[in-house]
Amino acid sequence: MITSFIPPQRTLMGPGPSDVHPRILEALGRPTIGHLDPAFIGMMDEVKTLLQYAFQTENALTLPVSAPGSAGMEACFVNLIEPGDKVIVCVNGVFGTRMIENVTRSGGEAIRVDDAWGQPVDANKVEAALKANPDAKILAFVHAETSTGVESDAAALCALAKAHDCLVIMDTVTGLAGVPVKVDEWGADAVYSGTQKCLSCTPGISPVTFSERAAETIRNRKTPVQSWFLDMNLVMGYWGPGAKRAYHHTAPINALYGLHESLVMLQEEGLEASFARHKAMHEKLRDGLAEIGIGYLVDEAHRLPQLNAVMIPQGVDDATARGRLLNEFNLEIGAGLGDFAGKVWRIGLMGYSAREENVQLCLDALRAVIK
Repeated sequence: MITSFIPPQRTLMGPGPSDVHPRILEALGRPTIGHLDPAFIGMMDEVKTLLQYAFQTENALTLPVSAPGSAGMEACFVNLIEPGDKVIVCVNGVFGTRMIENVTRSGGEAIRVDDAWGQPVDANKVEAALKANPDAKILAFVHAETSTGVESDAAALCALAKAHDCLVIMDTVTGLAGVPVKVDEWGADAVYSGTQKCLSCTPGISPVTFSERAAETIRNRKTPVQSWFLDMNLVMGYWGPGAKRAYHHTAPINALYGLHESLVMLQEEGLEASFARHKAMHEKLRDGLAEIGIGYLVDEAHRLPQLNAVMIPQGVDDATARGRLLNEFNLEIGAGLGDFAGKVWRIGLMGYSAREENVQLCLDALRAVIK
């Protein structure tokens, strides 16, 4: 007979999900109410306001998609791309390649700009692609590449897109609340993130924000949005002004309680304090790893403090070491992807996981396993 599932108590220091704060776990267990209940609608409005703070934007079309970060990505692409549209896509890791998939499946033409994994997007290559494709509609790039721990210069890339009259789609799934994300200042038009990284919430919701220019593009489409569920023309009817709210789907009520609590906590801590905490924990981890003899994949100038891609020491078997960390220390870190499989570990310091006790546990456990 199958009985209730009781998960083991782990410390999550991989590429996501991150540890969930006890306050958020408590919020998830609050009484469920209807998704059109006036009290819930009031909370939805607060979530939108709090997300605008996190994204540093005044975009009216800012909301949480009721699905994981991959759905947030798809929402941005399917709403802005129509068949035949040309999209310049920057690829310097796994999630750039997923952008290519989204362009193709939306009927667009992807112009690929490649950089080596572990390197930031090269703005000179992007500028050359924009000049070579004056009819391009969109520039898409990953701000914080989860597969390698590299941060690209979002401000510079957005400025290039603006100079060439392109919309910008930006992935900041790992970036939001860990490093500055300045949607309005940079001029990004469609930006998506996830709740399970630096927001320290459970997976399953994707915050997105669309500029007024992007919203106008969506409203003036000549063809229907490929996805009914992700069509912002319909979704905004549910997430729009409370008095006019129309049924679209049943929102993940308790999951949104958790997101609301995580955003309240971010507001309490303050964005700058959150960035400083992630940076401080990264530096503590970096210094400890150096003592063990573990170096980084990414140059220091372009490293994400919340996602540390480090080189596996020579003679250490990846799977065996991670298995020991999990079984002996209840510690999860991430494996490398693609060409870096078996060569790199990805150590997350995201949200509630970015704590001194976690850094110390990770360093002590790695010392024991490598020894």
